[in-house]
Amino acid sequence: MIIPKLAVRNMIGAGAKTWLNAAVLSMAFVVIIGVQGLYDGLDREASRAKTDAEYGGGQYWVNGYDPFDPFTIVDAHAPVPEALQAAIGAGKAAAVLLIQGTLYPEGKIQPVLLKGLDPDQAILNVPSALLRPVDHDLPGLIGERMARTTGLKKGDTVTVRWRDAKGTFDARDLQIVGIFSSEDQGVDEGQIWLPLETLRQMAAMPGQATIVTAAKASGPALAVAGWTFQGLDVLLKDIHDLIRGKTLGASIFYVLLLFLAMLAVFNTQLLSVWRRRREIGTMMALGITRGRVIGLFTFEGALNSVFAALIGAIYGIPLMAYTAARGYAFGTKQADSFGFALGERLYPIYGMLLVAGTTALVFVITVIVSWLPTRKISKLKPTDALRGRAS
Repeated sequence: MIIPKLAVRNMIGAGAKTWLNAAVLSMAFVVIIGVQGLYDGLDREASRAKTDAEYGGGQYWVNGYDPFDPFTIVDAHAPVPEALQAAIGAGKAAAVLLIQGTLYPEGKIQPVLLKGLDPDQAILNVPSALLRPVDHDLPGLIGERMARTTGLKKGDTVTVRWRDAKGTFDARDLQIVGIFSSEDQGVDEGQIWLPLETLRQMAAMPGQATIVTAAKASGPALAVAGWTFQGLDVLLKDIHDLIRGKTLGASIFYVLLLFLAMLAVFNTQLLSVWRRRREIGTMMALGITRGRVIGLFTFEGALNSVFAALIGAIYGIPLMAYTAARGYAFGTKQADSFGFALGERLYPIYGMLLVAGTTALVFVITVIVSWLPTRKISKLKPTDALRGRAS
């Protein structure tokens, strides 16, 4: 126990030098945990928004449908199989029919995607209940982004044109019965929601759909001929890959930050070994082995990370608790600029694995950097050290 006690005494006795190194190193702790927690929160919030509004527990796609190829939408429809129809009837799935159309708001031409949805569904976080027929011949529901793009307001009437399954073009006036707010652009931009059965009649596609979205925790996927199940691992892959790329880019910043902090520790250790030559010689003359002397200086350097963790906890824990509870505020337009589903407020995640992993990483690197300058002690002669010589 003499080595740890002596190391702690020496570090505290070093005064401002010790606390300055620890303060710089604590910044690396807090910044790495803070930024990575922000990315983890971004991943969670984007995934949650997409699953709530669009993906549910996974989607069944009719064969041939590709959401990244609009030309596939024309033929991407088929009758809903009995197995999926049973799940829809039990409230465990919701069918969506996609039809390409053209909107004419205020005399302008606006390409639009017509999406049919059952007004009684409870799978997607879309206020489809507004589509229940009351006194509107053709009710339509749009999001706030679509409303800003087209200039439409609740109660407005607008002409929409489409082509049915037989290739015949038709047009009708629809009335905007509601404008909803959603974090997910995938249910908003360039889209109009219509009652499912109404759209089926308009498109001459009775009983057909393009997508069947399963409810969350709906159990194992069904094997349905002519349909392919896409799990959340596939549907959310783009989001996870984007966050992974952002994390990789941030890791360069982490390396630079740690490099600067470790450079301070390395220089301090190197200077400490040079200035304490007589002390090293005295310890060797008293019978303390070179290994234990090296261990003493390495332990002293490693204490920088311990002190840094304590200092970082003093100001880092309140700061992170505040941001985790209040989040970071974004405006709607700024949130949309990220290119994926994101609410106006982002809540970071500071998990125990992140905190423990960052602490362990910094501690190991600090030990290595603290040990490197002490290798010179292994070649130092006690007699030279007592005279104050470096060799």
